[in-house]
Amino acid sequence: MKKTVTKILGISMLCGIVLLSAVWTGLALLFTTPQNGLHIALASCSALASLIAVAAQFSPRWRWRGLGGHIVQFALVMVWWATITPSNDRDWQTNVSVLPYATVNGNLVTVHNIRNFSYRSEFDYEPAWYDKQFDLRKLEGVDLVAVYWMGPAIAHIFVSFAFTGGDHLAISIETRNEKGEGYSTLKGFFRRYELHYVVADERDVIRLRTNYRHQPPEDVYVYRLQGRSLENGRRVFMDYINKINNLKAFPEFYNTLTTNCTTNIWFHSKGNPEHLPFSWKILASGYVPQYLYESGMLDRRLPFDELQRSAHVNEQAQAADKAMDFSQRIRSNKASTH
Repeated sequence: MKKTVTKILGISMLCGIVLLSAVWTGLALLFTTPQNGLHIALASCSALASLIAVAAQFSPRWRWRGLGGHIVQFALVMVWWATITPSNDRDWQTNVSVLPYATVNGNLVTVHNIRNFSYRSEFDYEPAWYDKQFDLRKLEGVDLVAVYWMGPAIAHIFVSFAFTGGDHLAISIETRNEKGEGYSTLKGFFRRYELHYVVADERDVIRLRTNYRHQPPEDVYVYRLQGRSLENGRRVFMDYINKINNLKAFPEFYNTLTTNCTTNIWFHSKGNPEHLPFSWKILASGYVPQYLYESGMLDRRLPFDELQRSAHVNEQAQAADKAMDFSQRIRSNKASTH
């Protein structure tokens, strides 16, 4: 009896391994191969071969042959997978077509290709970029921006660096999409998108979300991070700058789970003494502000619900619209969050 149970468990384990690897293989072939019909054929053949391998586990005669065939198939797919490399040379959508980069001279950092589009609607805009020099000695704060569009658990998170004189530089970690290509969370697991750092004026990257995205509408919250010293902010800023320059020379893939808007922010802060431990709330990105609040990284003089309400900037952003002092206006009544 014990031998029979052990045998059943062993077969079940083999079937589970085959099925899990088969699902990954099928999705990789479906999403990463040319989208011309061949991807469906390859994924279907892979699924059929995997089903045969699973069925073979119930026949002592064919068990190891079926498993061996599946291993060969999986190995071939992995060899192909290793040949897929990221590129900066594709037919990019206009909003991600120009790569930012920076030149550094001591405390002076000149950021090139800061995006500042003039929007008529979400997809109708006048492209524009500019260069600007920032003095690290004049960094006065770092803001966390949280954007919600599908409930409390999921948000797009990015940071904005505040400098003396009202200058703000927003950096949003996103996918770099080709023309005609939409975003898919599932495709983001399978080397479908290059990683892109949108370096932008807040009138672009925040106003786009508050004033022009309506399907679905997006809610934007701006929180001032609390830290022990501005030196930590400078360290994070320079880590971003180094990554931006590195991506210009060596492109990387975006990954929905491991290389996304929130995990990369967490990695950029690892050099700071007050770096927070990894938490499930970083993956469930909508809870990042709450996690920061619980960890003392946001102003705790107010209950979190009240702080969150005061951090909501949609109304201020819609009123400010194209104003040159957009960044100051959206923060005009947020003494409690800054």
